[in-house]
Amino acid sequence: MPQHISLDKLKIGDLAKINAIQSTEIPAKFYELGFYPGSVVEIKHKAPLSGPICVNVIENNALIAIRKSEAKLITAELI
Repeated sequence: MPQHISLDKLKIGDLAKINAIQSTEIPAKFYELGFYPGSVVEIKHKAPLSGPICVNVIENNALIAIRKSEAKLITAELI
């Protein structure tokens, strides 16, 4: 059974498939850039402490910086 984990728990270089976004407050620009359930993403950079996380959407090679608080609301499974 696949393990669902929030994006803030992933390590740099991890590839994951987004399962769910637990908030309606995620900016619409994320959806426009292909960041939605079913998308495959790679963690590119994590700022220290509660800084942003840089995520690459594999399908269209879009880099998105998300807040750690937003990353906690997005679940994915490692691939």
